[in-house]
Amino acid sequence: MNHPVAIPHGLPMERDAGPFDPPRAITRLREARPVSPMVFPDGHEGWLVTGYDAVRKVMADTRFSSRQDIGVLHVPWEIPGMPVFTEPPPQPPGMFIAMDPPDHTRLRRRLTGAFTVRRMKQLEAHVAEIVEHRLDAMARLTPPVDLVTEFAVPVPLLVICELLGVPYADRQEFQARSARFLVKDLPLEEKTAVHGALHSYLAELVTRTRTAPGENILSDLACQEDLTIDELTGIAFLLLLAGHETTANMLGLGTFALLEDPEQAEELRARPELVPDAVEELLRSLSVVDILLRYATEDIELGGETISRGSSVVVSVLAANRDPGRFEDPDALDIRRRARGHLSFGHGVHQCLGQQLARIEMRAGFEGLLHRFPTLALAVPADAVRLKTDMNIYGVHELPVTWDQ
Repeated sequence: MNHPVAIPHGLPMERDAGPFDPPRAITRLREARPVSPMVFPDGHEGWLVTGYDAVRKVMADTRFSSRQDIGVLHVPWEIPGMPVFTEPPPQPPGMFIAMDPPDHTRLRRRLTGAFTVRRMKQLEAHVAEIVEHRLDAMARLTPPVDLVTEFAVPVPLLVICELLGVPYADRQEFQARSARFLVKDLPLEEKTAVHGALHSYLAELVTRTRTAPGENILSDLACQEDLTIDELTGIAFLLLLAGHETTANMLGLGTFALLEDPEQAEELRARPELVPDAVEELLRSLSVVDILLRYATEDIELGGETISRGSSVVVSVLAANRDPGRFEDPDALDIRRRARGHLSFGHGVHQCLGQQLARIEMRAGFEGLLHRFPTLALAVPADAVRLKTDMNIYGVHELPVTWDQ
C-alpha cells in the first residue's frame, strides 16, 4: 500500500491551520492513513489514531489499556529530565482515569450517584447564580479585561470547589498549581514538585474531611471507610483538576470562536433555545482534551493495521471530531448542527463522569455572557491571542475582551 504522508517523528502540535483546527499534518494523516505509525521522541515505534471510527474503537476496547503500571507508556512530546523507563512506574492510587476494570469500576462506581443527571439538574439554578455573580463582577470592571481570569476560570472552579468541599480561600493557589501541572514540557523535577504540593494539600483536606464531614461529595466519599486516604486523595485530585480545567478552557476558547464568528454569536444571542446544540457543536469543533494515550495489551487489528502488544497509542480526539466521514462539512462551526456522537467526553468505560455538569456550566456561561454583553468583542487582534499549545488541555492563556459601556 502506498502511503503519501511521511511517518511523523513526534506528535504534530503546531496549530498551523488556525487556532481552532487540527495541525495540518494530523489532518493529512487522517485522510491518508487514519491509523498511522508514529515514532515517539524516545525512539519508541507506536501509533497515532485520527479517524473517527478507529478512535471510537480504541476508546471502547479495554485491550487498549489506560493503566500506567502494566507497560511502559511513552509520551509523544519531549519532557526535559524524563528518564528512559525500562519498567512501568507504580500506579497512582485513586486515579481511576488511569485504571482498567475491575479497579476502575470499583472506584468510579462510588461517584456515579454524585453525578447523576437528576442531581446535576438540581444544580442548574445554583450554577446560573454563580454565572450571574461573575458577570456582575466583570461588568463593574473597566474594559479591556481578561475573560479567562474574570469569568472562564472562576465559574467552574467555584462550582467544583463547592461540590467537593474545598475552602473558597484556597481556590486561587490550587488553580495556579493545577495549571502549572498541565504544562506539557514542564521539567520532570518541577512536575513532581507541583504534584507533591497538590497531593499534600488534598491529603490534608481529605484527612480533615474524614474527621469532620460536611455536605459535599468529598465527605460522602470519606465516610466510606474501605477507601484509603491515598485513594481519596487521588480521586479528589482527579475531580478537581478535570472538574474545572476542561470547562474553563471550553468557556475561554468557545468565546474566542464565537467572537470570531459574529453572525452565529448574534443568532445565539437572539435565539437562546439554540444554546444546547451550540454547546455540543463547540465541544465537537474545539475538542480541548485533544489527545489521549493508550497502551496495547495484546496484538490488536485496527483500521487495517496490526497494533502490536506493547505499543503506545496516541488518540487524536480533535481529528476524529473533524472527520468528514462522520460529520458533514466538519471544519465549519455550525451552532445549528446536531453534533451528537462527538467524542469530546470520550467513549466507553472512561466516558467523562462530569459531562452533565460541564454542559450545565457551559450552557449557563455562554448564554449569560452573550446576553449580558451584547457588544462583547476581542480587544486584541485574533492572532495575538496566546494559545495553549504548551498545555495538556487546549485553550487560550488569556482572552482580552472589551464592550461598549
